[in-house]
Amino acid sequence: MTAITETDPREAFAERLLEDVTRSMETLSVYLGVKLGLYHALAATDGATERDLADRAGIATRYASEWLSQQAAAGYIDCDNPGVEPEQRRYRLAEHNAEVLTDPDSPFHVAPLTRMFAGCTSVLPQLLEAYRTGGGVPYEAYGIDIREGIAGVNRPMFVNELADWIAAAPTVEQRLRSAPTAKVLDLGCGIGHSSIALAKAFPRASVVGVDLDEASVAQAREIAAEAGVADRVTFVVGDAAQVQAEDTYDLVMMFETLHDMGDPVGALRAARSVLAEDGAVLIGDERVGDQLTAPADLMERFQFGWSVLHCVAATIAEDPVEVSGTVLRTPTVLRWARQAGYTDSEVLDIDNDFWRFYLLRK
Repeated sequence: MTAITETDPREAFAERLLEDVTRSMETLSVYLGVKLGLYHALAATDGATERDLADRAGIATRYASEWLSQQAAAGYIDCDNPGVEPEQRRYRLAEHNAEVLTDPDSPFHVAPLTRMFAGCTSVLPQLLEAYRTGGGVPYEAYGIDIREGIAGVNRPMFVNELADWIAAAPTVEQRLRSAPTAKVLDLGCGIGHSSIALAKAFPRASVVGVDLDEASVAQAREIAAEAGVADRVTFVVGDAAQVQAEDTYDLVMMFETLHDMGDPVGALRAARSVLAEDGAVLIGDERVGDQLTAPADLMERFQFGWSVLHCVAATIAEDPVEVSGTVLRTPTVLRWARQAGYTDSEVLDIDNDFWRFYLLRK
């Protein structure tokens, strides 16, 4: 009888790290495919050679050859005839994979996460210095990949689910559908997909989006014009904690932004100050456990990944009152709401893998 031997824990951990690094490199290879339009080019064919892809995407054939081979080896694309010479091989992108990688409105479109990851890698020297000194790395330093990556991965939720989120608060939904001109404030709007989706779902609504990042606001204005809602959706550069308005709002939205704010209580207090008497604040932020678990599940690890690479450093760069990090737990949100003066705070029963939703009233 053969004796059962235990795996050396050093070997097991080394293998795990090797696999993690391999997957990280594969993530960056997907980034190349997203940024260079390689998946779109491949999806438009019924199989392509390295030369076909190079011609369609406008890249060098040698790079096309290596990228296609690597993608097939990783299992992202299929190769019909791997045993022939490289120039004769035909590659194809399965329809279900193409949806994940190329359809910006699909609920399965997570390809923009690779752009967010690449944005984090671009500031690693600055991040190392920030860890040593206690300083921050400004949001804008992460560049367009973070800005458009965050917007791209959240867009499908806004397009497909935002109206359902509002429906989970029936009095808010009724107000948006029945008021002569329902007024909505979207704090931390990014490049505007949430504001635009709200305006499309509720034709009576007018929306003001506010974001601290000038590049995001400029891009949001362009997207709203392209979507045909610029007459009801406007964007301004501003600090959520300092927002002031002559008008009051029926709804204030804050989607995946509260945890990034350097003065979260101040932002909630400012939102409360501009609410109509029976208005509400709808928050969507990270769905994590109420306390640390170690080791944690995949989603908690996912959120901590962004926290150590981006959210903490970007918040510290704002000379913050409080630094949350990405892992924003329910007790923290409810504490902030009390400190900001809200008397009615609830967690909404909305099924979402990534976000938990809160409704606050005066």
